[in-house]
Amino acid sequence: MRIDRLDVYHVSMPLLYPWRTAYGEDYDIQSVLVKAVSGEHEAWAESSPLRAPTYLTESALSVFHHVTEFFGPHVVGREYDTADEVNARLELFKGNSFGKAAIEIAWWALQSKITRTPLHRLLGGETREVQAGADFGIQDSIDMLLGNIQGAVDAGFPRIKLKAARGWDLDMLKAVTSTFPDMTFHIDCNSGYTLDDLPFFKAIDHMGLAFLEQPLHYADVLDHAELAKQIETPVCLDESIVSPRAAEQAIRVGACKYINIKPARVGGLANSIAIHDMARDAGIPVWIGGMLESAVGSSVCVELATLPNFTYPGDLFPTSRFYERDLANPRMELTPSNTFEPFTGSLPEPDPEMLEKETVEFKSVTPE
Repeated sequence: MRIDRLDVYHVSMPLLYPWRTAYGEDYDIQSVLVKAVSGEHEAWAESSPLRAPTYLTESALSVFHHVTEFFGPHVVGREYDTADEVNARLELFKGNSFGKAAIEIAWWALQSKITRTPLHRLLGGETREVQAGADFGIQDSIDMLLGNIQGAVDAGFPRIKLKAARGWDLDMLKAVTSTFPDMTFHIDCNSGYTLDDLPFFKAIDHMGLAFLEQPLHYADVLDHAELAKQIETPVCLDESIVSPRAAEQAIRVGACKYINIKPARVGGLANSIAIHDMARDAGIPVWIGGMLESAVGSSVCVELATLPNFTYPGDLFPTSRFYERDLANPRMELTPSNTFEPFTGSLPEPDPEMLEKETVEFKSVTPE
C-alpha cells in the first residue's frame, strides 16, 4: 500500500460536562484526526492527547505539528506492506507515541478498507461483543457522585471506575464502598500520588478495590513495583506504558498486575498487540482505555478489545455520555447488556459538517 496523502485536522469537541481528574479539568476534548489516502481509497484515524500536556507529555497541538511537519512528510509517498514497516520508518523520531499512532492507525484503517476485512479480524480479534464499564470523574459533591453511581448500578454496568485526587479520595471511597458494598470499583489516580502516600494506600487496602490505576509518577515503574510489595490491592499501569519496551520492563520488575492499553498512548495498534501478547504470556490481564475520543477513535478501541486477553470491562462510552452530537457517524451506541459490537463493515468517519465546525487547524501532507 502506498500512502499518497495525509489530511490532518486538529479538532476541539465540546463536552456536556467538564471532565475532572487529578491533573485538572477539560471542557472540550482536543484530538487530531488523520485521513490517509491511497489511490482511490481513504480511511480515518484519531489520536487524542488532550488540549495540554497534562495527561502525558504530548498535546493536540504538538501532535498536529509533528504529524504535519515531521512524521507525515517522512512517511507519505512510500509503500508499506505492514504496520511494522510504518513504525520502522517513524523510528527515527524519539517518543511522541500519540503522534506516531495517528499515522500507524490510519494505515490499519486503510488496510481494512482495501482488503474489505473488518479491522478486528486484521488485528487477530474475534467478532464478539466488548464489555464496557462506567466511569466518573471528580464530581461537584459526593452526593452527586452517589447519584450517578446509582444510575450505573441500575443500568447493570459490571464495574465502576472513579477518578481520585488529593482531597477527593479517602472520604469519597468510604462513602462509595459503604453505599455500594457489592459493586466492583477501581480508582484512577492519574499519577497524583507518591510513595509518601503509603498510609493512604494502606488505609484503602481493605475496601476491596479491583486495583489502583496509575497511582504514582507517569513515567515510573520502580516505585510502582515497591508499592505493589507494600499493599494487597493490585496495581494497574496506564500512563507508564507508552511502548512495548516500557511494558516489558514493568512486567520484569513486578510493577503491575493489570495493564491498561490505549492504542494512541502506546504508539498504535501493532504496539498494542505486542503489549497484549506480552501481558497474556505473563498472566497479566489487559483492558481497553479511551481518551474520550469521537467515534473515529473509540471504534478502533472496540475493535482492539476483541482480542482474548482484554478481560476487564473497558473504558468505552456511548456518544451521549459526553457529547451532544458526535463528530463522526455512526454514533457509538451501547447494547442493552452494556456492550459494544465490533464493526463488520466500514468504521465511523467524520461528518463533514461537524468536522468543519470543530476544526481548529488543517493541513494536507503530500510527497515533497
